[in-house]
Amino acid sequence: MDKKNALRAGALAAGTTLMMLLMSSPALALARDDGDDPGKGLTVIETLGLYVVAPIVLFLVIAGLVIVGDKSRKPQKQG
Repeated sequence: MDKKNALRAGALAAGTTLMMLLMSSPALALARDDGDDPGKGLTVIETLGLYVVAPIVLFLVIAGLVIVGDKSRKPQKQG
């Protein structure tokens, strides 16, 4: 890819990103909808647990199950 095409692709990507950011106005989130009844917000500890700790634990559990399943199928070398 030559320099001109790379510049064109970068400009297109930047322009698209900018337009998407401008079109999705976060100010609309302040206007409440009819029937909207949000609950109380999460604490910092709840947020960290839900979005940081829980995915890490899930990843470790799945990785552990894959490792255990993989080791059980391998023939044992005797020697």
